[in-house]
Amino acid sequence: MKMLSRRQVTELVLHSPQHVARLEAAGRLPVRVKLGHNRVGWVEDEVLDWLQQRINVRNQQH
Repeated sequence: MKMLSRRQVTELVLHSPQHVARLEAAGRLPVRVKLGHNRVGWVEDEVLDWLQQRINVRNQQH
């Protein structure tokens, strides 16, 4: 299992860190995992699945 940093998530989903936080708070993005006192990460497979869902929605609309 690979964990992604905040920077990696923002680069992967093409949203600002603030928007990533808003999406996560709204339950529209996978939830971070607390890795340490000042460290969080996201499970790569969960983020990739989230992106695939966005692609699937786009494909259904066309």
